[in-house]
Amino acid sequence: MKRLLYCFGAVFLTVTFLPAAPEDDQYKLGPDSMVKADVPKGTVKQMPAWTESKIYPGTTRDWWIYVPSQYKAETPAHVMVFCDGGGFVKDDGNFRVPTVFDNLIASGQMPVTIGIFINPGVFPAADPKAKPRSNRSFEYDSLGELHARFLIEEILPAVKKDYNLTDNPDHRAICGNSSGGICAFTVAWERPDAFRKVVSHIGSFTNIRGGYVYPALLRKTDKKPLKVFLEDGENDLDNQFGNWPLANQDMAAALKFAGYDYQFIMGKGTHNTKHAGSIFPETLRWIWGN
Repeated sequence: MKRLLYCFGAVFLTVTFLPAAPEDDQYKLGPDSMVKADVPKGTVKQMPAWTESKIYPGTTRDWWIYVPSQYKAETPAHVMVFCDGGGFVKDDGNFRVPTVFDNLIASGQMPVTIGIFINPGVFPAADPKAKPRSNRSFEYDSLGELHARFLIEEILPAVKKDYNLTDNPDHRAICGNSSGGICAFTVAWERPDAFRKVVSHIGSFTNIRGGYVYPALLRKTDKKPLKVFLEDGENDLDNQFGNWPLANQDMAAALKFAGYDYQFIMGKGTHNTKHAGSIFPETLRWIWGN
């Protein structure tokens, strides 16, 4: 069982993220999530820890870059950013993004795309024996443009030093789970000039830091040029912050009302990524499709 501690001023609240339950066990990875001998493999490089952020001063974070074998420096590559990137980049996780990218790019079912996998920041502890303090909730659950600025002003320019990345926002996507899911939406909502494709799994569109307002904002705000994929499970969280399945259904209803290009897939699972991982190749086909 994994617990994340959120701080609101002097008040600390604990959110519990359950391991896979029987409802999740029905979801299995398909062939597009498996290594295929005849498919060219891209490279994954763990970058030096990011320690000099001006947007989130004092934090340090791990991050990785995936480059497909089909990348050519003379052609700008599409971009997909992953919040909580360490989980997405794992070769034995629920998503196995580099393997899925390899397979779909080789088959022409998605464009040549560089993946950027970024963990949330932590504040190192003064005592080397103590655990660092996570900045995840502040970075991911907060509304506003701060995380978009972090990506646009710091991370993308750093990657561009070595790789030719597209500046076309229609060719940039951002993906996350739970608090990372609402973060992905917030980045595109705030900066559609930079990101226009959103993938949110078990997104926390609840009252952790005010994210429950998005359905109302979608209905009242002029339509933005976004393409949005939502996934959740019927047995997701129901706690002091809200009800995740209802919040995601409310998001989907608002996207439909406002005329967005969106897709919403509701499974049977808990607050877990097994369902999202099992459908991830199809999610990519849809998000990158015309």
